[in-house]
Amino acid sequence: MARNTQAVCRLCRRVDSKLMLKGERCFTSKCALERKNVPTKRRSTFRRRPKKSDRGLQLLEKQKARYTYGVLERQFRRFFAEAKRLPGIAGENLLVLLERRLDNVVYRLGFANSRPQARQLVQHGHFLLNGRKTDIPSCLVKSGDVIAWREASTQTEYYKVLVEEIEGRIVPGWLEMDRQKLVGRVLALPAGGDIEVTFNEKAIVEYYSR
Repeated sequence: MARNTQAVCRLCRRVDSKLMLKGERCFTSKCALERKNVPTKRRSTFRRRPKKSDRGLQLLEKQKARYTYGVLERQFRRFFAEAKRLPGIAGENLLVLLERRLDNVVYRLGFANSRPQARQLVQHGHFLLNGRKTDIPSCLVKSGDVIAWREASTQTEYYKVLVEEIEGRIVPGWLEMDRQKLVGRVLALPAGGDIEVTFNEKAIVEYYSR
């Protein structure tokens, strides 16, 4: 299975935006982007980067989306092609498809601190989707689906810590979670306007439309 093996903090620095790929670390002074913005004597001698063209800005937004959801280029193109085939606005359809990924749903439910961590948990087979073990992070959920921890995974130290911390985690309106059993349910498909993102999906549509 192909995946991006680069240091995730480097990806944030590349697009000069916090993509929340390290969970709680992104809110601290250890964040690579925070350290990048600290002025130094040496940095004052660097040349300023040239202004980006419209095409360059569109590419930047596309890369932000890819890095945020941990999707490689070929897979991202397939998502966009599917978004164009669906009725409605292509940009919003793309957001909905990306949000429906199982690893993203695990992250949104608060079972992981970041999407990369959620991807790893899914790949290691810790979750059941509608009662069946599923280890494919790109699997798309649908309305009514139930995401639960495997019985064996509830004995891990990670799960025990999660039980104590889950109360403070916020779940989006299109999802529901039983905080006692740590079981999540998809109430409805997410709406494009309700998804908080750090990139401009309209620029992505313009990028692929050329």
